[in-house]
Amino acid sequence: MHTDTVNQHVRQLWQDDILPSLSGLVEIPALSPAFDAHWEDSGQLARAVDHVRRWLIARNIPDATVDVVQLPGLTPLLLLDIPATPGGADSGTALLYGHLDKQPPVGGWSEGLGPWQPVVRDGRLYGRGSADDGYAGYAATAALEAIRHAGGEHARTVVLLETGEESGSPDLPTYLAHLADRLGDVTLVTCLDSGGHDYERLWLTTSLRGMVQIRVTVRVLDAAQHSGLSSGAVPSSFRILRELLARVEDAATGEILLPELNVAIPPNRRREAEATAASVPGAMRDAFPLAEGMRPVTDDEVELLLNVGWRPTLSVIGASGFPEPADAGNVLRSASTLALSFRLPPTVDSAAALAAVQRALTTDVPYGAEVELSGIEHADGWDAPEPTPWLAKALEQVSDTVFGAPWRTISLGGSIPFMGLLGERYPNAQFVVTGALGSDSNAHVPDEWLHLSQAARVTEAVAHLLDAHARG
Repeated sequence: MHTDTVNQHVRQLWQDDILPSLSGLVEIPALSPAFDAHWEDSGQLARAVDHVRRWLIARNIPDATVDVVQLPGLTPLLLLDIPATPGGADSGTALLYGHLDKQPPVGGWSEGLGPWQPVVRDGRLYGRGSADDGYAGYAATAALEAIRHAGGEHARTVVLLETGEESGSPDLPTYLAHLADRLGDVTLVTCLDSGGHDYERLWLTTSLRGMVQIRVTVRVLDAAQHSGLSSGAVPSSFRILRELLARVEDAATGEILLPELNVAIPPNRRREAEATAASVPGAMRDAFPLAEGMRPVTDDEVELLLNVGWRPTLSVIGASGFPEPADAGNVLRSASTLALSFRLPPTVDSAAALAAVQRALTTDVPYGAEVELSGIEHADGWDAPEPTPWLAKALEQVSDTVFGAPWRTISLGGSIPFMGLLGERYPNAQFVVTGALGSDSNAHVPDEWLHLSQAARVTEAVAHLLDAHARG
């Protein structure tokens, strides 16, 4: 396959065809179902699917089919199915994944920017869903077109774009079962919903943390009471919550105390963290806008990377039962509720972790207070298989020809539910989880933006990897 031809074709596609259509996709407020209970009536997810569907049809890829798959009551999927080139007919199915649903707009966008307002500035496309991860379907299709244009090979390829990823992909297990025969023997999975620590190289995500979410309510009274009269006789519901949390987390260090939520960090992942820290010094330490005078939990960059990728954490992400400070009276409140988000090491059994958390929060509760658990969710993480020889060789070649810098890995602290599902269903497949996101791309928050040059380079890389996969 002609490297220069791939480069030229991809760059031209991004400039002339992808950027205008992706900008149109940014304009569609296609909120994920978790943030739009009336998504079917609003029609925005369907609108996003149709927008990309029409673009795919207009590509006129020979013998390709473009289908919208939607089971009753479930969010729609968009599928692009392209037959193998002659040299890739015996290589199984390459499955390329992205999503079209979006996070909420969130206030506080900079002047001249907005969630549904595509703006190109300094090589960046601003707008919600630009980087996370509306570009994925375009990049995957462009990679396939470039392969064919440059005389390369690819296996039978399916581009799957879902519309529920930002809600935890609740419909995906049903769809994977429904499409199992159609997908066939998946031997390569490429996910473009990730990224890395800079825009200088190809980053591969080699693991994803799992999660447990739970809301815990502690009730001490049937009705609130005057705090001056009742405190000292009735314990504060918040104090009891603090005691319960102390069973699962060391407040001084953040260490999670339950053995079911901890694992030994694999030596290969520790080596990867050391290589990343050496290649991009300060990648994790400088990644976040810390308040003035604030410092990270450690100055050891390797330990920071391992904390985010391979150690369990607890974040209190919400609360109720508390009035605003300006409205607070001298009242001993009847109950307190906290929303807890546990991030789990990639290989932890999330169901066992959830059971351990539930036991810790409900057993021998101080003073016999009433504890109610609700909003319970759990999902396993994912740990990638080691690259086979063809993939390891292809990654080295791509790093040299496309990026001019060695590829590196990231153990991502977040979750991509699709990866765990596919890892279980296709245990012999190779996985390439990558993307154009950087730590400053502002996914989920104001001023989300896509690094256009990095997106083009990632597109080129995918083309070369698909060609290598077809040739074995």
